[in-house]
Amino acid sequence: MDLLSNLALGFGVAFTPINLLYALIGCILGTLIGVLPGIGPVATIAMLLPATYALPPVSALIMLAGIYYGAQYGGSTTAILVNLPGESSSVVTAIDGYQMARQGRAGPALAAAGIGSFFAGSVGTLILAAFAPPLTEIAFKFGPAEYFSLMILGLIGAVVLASGSLLKAVAMILLGLLIGLVGTDVNSGVARFSFDIPELTDGLGFVAIAMGVFGYGEIISNLAQPEDDREVFTAKISGMFPTKQDFKDMLPAMLRGTTLGSALGILPGGGALLASFASYALEKKMKMKPGEIAFGKGNIRGVAGPESANNAGAQTSFIPLLTLGIPPNAVMALMVGAMTIHNIQPGPQVMTSNPELFWGLIASMWIGNLMLVILNLPLIGMWIKLLSVPYRFLFPSIVLFCAIGVYSTNNNTFDIWLVAGFGFIGYLFNKLGCEPAPLLLGLILGPMMEENLRRALLLSRGDWSVFVTRGLSASLLAVAALMVIIVLLPSVKSKREEAFVED
Repeated sequence: MDLLSNLALGFGVAFTPINLLYALIGCILGTLIGVLPGIGPVATIAMLLPATYALPPVSALIMLAGIYYGAQYGGSTTAILVNLPGESSSVVTAIDGYQMARQGRAGPALAAAGIGSFFAGSVGTLILAAFAPPLTEIAFKFGPAEYFSLMILGLIGAVVLASGSLLKAVAMILLGLLIGLVGTDVNSGVARFSFDIPELTDGLGFVAIAMGVFGYGEIISNLAQPEDDREVFTAKISGMFPTKQDFKDMLPAMLRGTTLGSALGILPGGGALLASFASYALEKKMKMKPGEIAFGKGNIRGVAGPESANNAGAQTSFIPLLTLGIPPNAVMALMVGAMTIHNIQPGPQVMTSNPELFWGLIASMWIGNLMLVILNLPLIGMWIKLLSVPYRFLFPSIVLFCAIGVYSTNNNTFDIWLVAGFGFIGYLFNKLGCEPAPLLLGLILGPMMEENLRRALLLSRGDWSVFVTRGLSASLLAVAALMVIIVLLPSVKSKREEAFVED
């Protein structure tokens, strides 16, 4: 009964005209920055923080939250249409979503992403409302050793994710981990692998590498073809919304993705990102139906599952922030900043001392998700029209938007050269048949893994057995080892090669 009265209080706060207006502004801004590659929610929220001084605290947080989950929504649009993941969690969506667009099924892919996002967002909001206090107890059980083991499991999952050669997938992950080492050492503060280049002391940015390897690499590959052989979408676009069969395929994937995303979103350190990769790995492990399209070739489950997972994770990542005061990612750290600006101490007392803010924010998330569906589903036709623009006009526009996006993150021209360099590397990966998604996961998880490894060893005074003597950590490592053994079994290996055989 308490939950119902609390939600009633929240909807009463969220349904005021001023809060509805700021939820709408947040959703529109979020969708726009998700669609524009490179300008992520972190940069946008950071730029808008000073503007929230003049707003009431509830309205300010509702708008910033709208930007965050709106960007999760919009990031899938460019990933599907032009193979440019606007957000790190959209990397997996690009694998099958872009293939669907190439087959003229951009409409169903965008609709699957939109519907999956709304469903998962709604469920994530309910979980946040109902289970926030008990779920934080799970997050408490994760220490540095457990995080390190979880990330090892994530990287081994990425090997299963990659289409094609296992050896190439492992090589891509190792390359990602090595690139992640560039920058300043966390413990000593000494620059490493920076070759005395000042711009490299902060490390190589995810945005620049993702755009180069995925976006520019795809453009160079396309331009390398004779004009007659280039990707042309115009003649092939058929059907704006998913068919009955599409719905049958994607509904179970949405349910699995939502469950996985809700659980992983609670964990500090990129829960929504891990959720999208884990969901894709799970979908690939599910039994294929007769006549179903292979993963990596345009399977709708490869869009619906990860999109549901990352949106559910985006909602439940508010749990550690609102109940413990611990920001699980960079966006939530900025939300802590916004709360501090308005003299609100994030943590367990928010629920009791400021229930209007706590429950108003939760209710606004459901309203925001509804706004995103109403805004985005009618726009599917407009986004698809982008594909009818002749390629000679489309590719310079993509290059320009990427350059603006990557420059705006650090206001640094070095990043533009970095994108160009990784564009050429992306083209080489394309030629060599290497899947770039594991490289990006290695790059993101690498620094986090190193930090947790060193922290765990510091706490245990250099005793490596800490990873196997702690029950949860040992269980995660055992699952990772089991996955390696299963993937290396001759029968599984041959079936995997059959599944990924090129048409």
